[in-house]
Amino acid sequence: MPRTPAKKQSRTTKPPVVPAEDAPLLTQENFEKELKNLAAKAKEETWTKWAGEQAWILLQSATLLSLAAVYSNISQLTLSPVYGSIPASIWHSKGVTTALFLGWSLNLYVRRHLVKKPAELLPLISAYIPFVQYSFFKLSGFFGAYYGPLILEGLTFLPLLFLSVSCTATLLDDLDITPRGPRWLSDAAPGVLSFTLYKTVEYFSGSYISSTIGSTFLHTRLGYQMLMTALYTTFAPSKLVILAIPAILHWNFVNIHVPTAYTTNSLNVTINNRGWNLLERQESLTGYLSILESKERRFRVMRCDHSLLGGEWLARTASLLPEPIYGVFVMLEAARLVEVPVTISDNEANALVIGLGIGTTPAALMHHGIDTTIVEIDPVVHDLATKYFSLPTGHTKVIEDAVTYASRTAQSGQKFDYVIHDVFTGGAEPVDLFTHEFLTDLHTLLKPGGVIALNYAGDLLLPSARIVIHTIKSIFPTCRIFRESERPDEEALATEKIDFTNMVIFCTNSDSPVTFRRPVEQDFLRSQARKVYLYPKYEVKDEHIALREDDGGVLTKNDTERFRGWQQASALGHWAVMRTVLPSEVWEDW
Repeated sequence: MPRTPAKKQSRTTKPPVVPAEDAPLLTQENFEKELKNLAAKAKEETWTKWAGEQAWILLQSATLLSLAAVYSNISQLTLSPVYGSIPASIWHSKGVTTALFLGWSLNLYVRRHLVKKPAELLPLISAYIPFVQYSFFKLSGFFGAYYGPLILEGLTFLPLLFLSVSCTATLLDDLDITPRGPRWLSDAAPGVLSFTLYKTVEYFSGSYISSTIGSTFLHTRLGYQMLMTALYTTFAPSKLVILAIPAILHWNFVNIHVPTAYTTNSLNVTINNRGWNLLERQESLTGYLSILESKERRFRVMRCDHSLLGGEWLARTASLLPEPIYGVFVMLEAARLVEVPVTISDNEANALVIGLGIGTTPAALMHHGIDTTIVEIDPVVHDLATKYFSLPTGHTKVIEDAVTYASRTAQSGQKFDYVIHDVFTGGAEPVDLFTHEFLTDLHTLLKPGGVIALNYAGDLLLPSARIVIHTIKSIFPTCRIFRESERPDEEALATEKIDFTNMVIFCTNSDSPVTFRRPVEQDFLRSQARKVYLYPKYEVKDEHIALREDDGGVLTKNDTERFRGWQQASALGHWAVMRTVLPSEVWEDW
């Protein structure tokens, strides 16, 4: 069969490209110019990539440090209901400094010896912190308020901080910064700047948390902890997060510190079995607040962290006001009994009360017909006092910091016949409210012949008590001091080495000695407690509170730091006293 010859494939020939008339000629000069443009473009793309990588490293590092700094404040908040804010802070700054140093120094060791990436462990640690705290709080009575917070933060926040800083140091090792200036300066810069960022975020986040605490569920102690765990998980997601499921279940169904209806009911079941009842709890800027009732002893108290702001007996009596459980608040009313050059009737007098508590003293002043102004920094305290302790509404309410209010009002020219100074926080005196400047403003607010009564709670064996009393006496010409109970004998003081008490300092702005008229029946308001405690009995002798050479001078607003150690000692003593007032289980189950 004859073969058909194969057809040759036709080749399509493209017409030649005719260069445009205005196209540049391919010359040596144009070629070099094109090469330079390409090189510049490549360099620009390389720099952009480098800058993006450096920015990502800095962003990750700043995020890690910021999260840890925020958690520093949250950790202190969660310890304060069980230990008080001052005992909780004794070791905190030292622990933070140690964790920062070790985390930065041992980052290579951590990276080499951990099986998993260190950052992947951060969500797990954060998730289990509430569980560890919940369990460890049961041992607070055993470890005490001095070492307890240190051990607990050593098991919770400090490992989180250590690992966060270690991861930050590892990230910054990859930061490509061309040294400019001395080599030691460029080597130290990442550490110094990281520490500065940490302390800055810690400060500002602390202010924000204090101003918003309790406003929503997320703005509570456990709410913040849940939020931080979510943020850590977002930052370092991994399969390890599944191991956090038991901790999350514990949050939702077991942890009674979570402020939900279910956990509050669970808490009530627990404390009901111990003879107590929880009426309400809220978190606010002064601390964890709750209203508790003792079913056996029939009294009601307002708790603030690891302290009591006051309480009253529930039994019905002939008294015109509920009977208080603390006599010192009744003794403050003796400001009305101080004899002054010109006597003024109650219905013509006015009073300024600094610090509300449950409102025992201002309620009595109002019942006597005195026009009363109450300055209280915490609106929740005022609300709870009104709701659960029958605080009368016929007063001027000022929700403001007392220092700011006193300074502004002193300049306005407003005056008062009585000033009642009744403040206490964190297990010790709030030093800012005992400074020479603040007390001077209170002196300005007193009318001629006016009376001021100051409640001071502290250890009379410490220099802080002597300094405060000396500061008060440096402003007010005449004063007398009375404690709520008799002074222990010398043998007891030598053994216990503590004399923690409530006392009231009565002063006037006149040169006349402080004397008291004898109370009449109308002064008692039909109250048995007032018949026992209204008239001051146990006067503090001058030799027991005389200033010593090494105590220092009067307390000023720029010299409060020297009080820190004494405050801590006083707060630890107060913590021990509070554990005798309410059972440990009530303090631990908040």
